[in-house]
Amino acid sequence: MLLIHCPYCDETLPEAEFAYAGEAHVARPLDPSSTSDEEWRDFLFIRSNVKGDHFERWRHAHGCGRFFNAVRDTVSDRFLTTYKAGAPRPDLTALKDAAE
Repeated sequence: MLLIHCPYCDETLPEAEFAYAGEAHVARPLDPSSTSDEEWRDFLFIRSNVKGDHFERWRHAHGCGRFFNAVRDTVSDRFLTTYKAGAPRPDLTALKDAAE
């Protein structure tokens, strides 16, 4: 069972409390009407699908209902950190140094 920390409620709860909402930090085109079909397709469907540290959006569906970001290692399925939506990406080197 995965345990996820909600940065708004300040609680760590089972994954069933949350809903995955895709890759984090994907910027919507400023003027979608001026993008090509290929650029719009890439925005809607193409994601990085990395092996290792992945920036994700989650929603505390059965709690506060708010969206937040998380960094999860896709190999170990371990959450490195969670942080509020709109905050910049955390420095992962500092997080990994602290964990060791």
